[in-house]
Amino acid sequence: MDSLPLLPSGLVAFVKRECPTCTLVAPVLARLAAEAALTVFSQDDPSFPAGTRIVDDRSLDFSWHHGIEAVPTLLRVRDGEILGRAVGWHRGEWEQVTGLSGLGIELPEWRPACGSLSVDPDRQAELLVRFAGSKLHARRVELAALEDEHEAMFERGWSDGLPMVPPTEARVMRMLQGTSRAPDEVVAVVAPDLVECTVEKVAINAVMAGCKPEYLPVVLAAVEAACTEQFNVHGVLATTMPVGPVIIVNGPIRRAIGMNSGMNVFGQGNRANLAIGRALQLVVRNVGGGRPGEVDRATHGNPGKIAFCFAEDEEGSPWTPLSADFGAAPGTSTVVLFTGEGPRCIVDQQSRDPESLARSLAASLRTLHHAKLVIAFDCLLAIGPEHARVFREAGWTKDAVIARLTELLQIPGSELVHGAGGIAEGIPEHLAGATLPKFRPNGLRIVHCGGKAGLFSMMIGGWASGAIGSEPVMKEIRP
Repeated sequence: MDSLPLLPSGLVAFVKRECPTCTLVAPVLARLAAEAALTVFSQDDPSFPAGTRIVDDRSLDFSWHHGIEAVPTLLRVRDGEILGRAVGWHRGEWEQVTGLSGLGIELPEWRPACGSLSVDPDRQAELLVRFAGSKLHARRVELAALEDEHEAMFERGWSDGLPMVPPTEARVMRMLQGTSRAPDEVVAVVAPDLVECTVEKVAINAVMAGCKPEYLPVVLAAVEAACTEQFNVHGVLATTMPVGPVIIVNGPIRRAIGMNSGMNVFGQGNRANLAIGRALQLVVRNVGGGRPGEVDRATHGNPGKIAFCFAEDEEGSPWTPLSADFGAAPGTSTVVLFTGEGPRCIVDQQSRDPESLARSLAASLRTLHHAKLVIAFDCLLAIGPEHARVFREAGWTKDAVIARLTELLQIPGSELVHGAGGIAEGIPEHLAGATLPKFRPNGLRIVHCGGKAGLFSMMIGGWASGAIGSEPVMKEIRP
């Protein structure tokens, strides 16, 4: 870290030409330069303001180290100690700091300050690297002068197949501003290689995924959830089924970072949804070693293995959010991770009563993965607003919907055994006399999302349930 550069004794002002208030007080500064010991630190133009002793502070060295947050800032300094301060233009405050009267009598009584260039968000990362000292521990990858940085990331195997944002030191430092957690804090041990993953490593992959700093807490929570024994990300990778992590976000953070819970909720166009989902996948790939064709053995895969993340539409929902089903208190920001395939549409544009709609949904849910396979696979049912309205108007709670669907999905074993219906797939013949549920208890989960136009819902089929596969996991999002 750089040593603190001392300010000269006397009056000291910090200004920038592009600030209207700085321009306004330029005549006052010229008077102070003539009548008192004044030193002006100019952040953007070493010739401004005229008639004063100017120090070129375009490097922002003095502004940064002395915590200048706004300009103009006027200081009285003695032997390096700041004895008085005025921010912006207020005649009374400037007269108090300077000990002079009648300053700027031709000016308005007050004008607000402008932001200092040393706190400009676009320059914070650069300044952190220059002045605060690097806190990063990741190895540096040097590129040749003529090497294309984007192609270099492809060639080194970091990419999921799409272009990425180069994780420069400044960008990673900026990303780390999105969390209060220390860069060297271990977030999780990432399978399949069982590598310790720090906040810094998550931030690096979040940069590459295109995240903003405010997304980082969500990505961190998703990594924590994915790396639990219950979620079993190693198994999710190794299965030949087409599943991957599905991230559902609940709580106030959805709105704060601009996530999509409505129209085209599973599609393109929303940066937060896509970048958060992609960041988790890149952590699994680049930190944990989960690459397709190696540990990732999916026969077909699905586009959601690039990024599958969305927010629940809590405000429009007739029910409590998905996070509440896992014990989250109201108003808590959370992620729920579900192991899912790509979403499949359920079309019912005719049902206007809840019983008809429930039967329609159940008929479609029975086909999930295969109409003759039961109990083994969970399901996340995303009910759209127009279907939800049918249940809301009839007073059906979420529990009532799930209970009725469970009743409708009790299936005679005679329809499920090997050979039934001329289909070899199925369950053992000795279960022909049993009645079996399509889903295990708590294996069917409901979330509310989607556009307000269209009588559609979506089902997302899971992977092997419970101890033999993966359980949904909720994690609270920490700042």
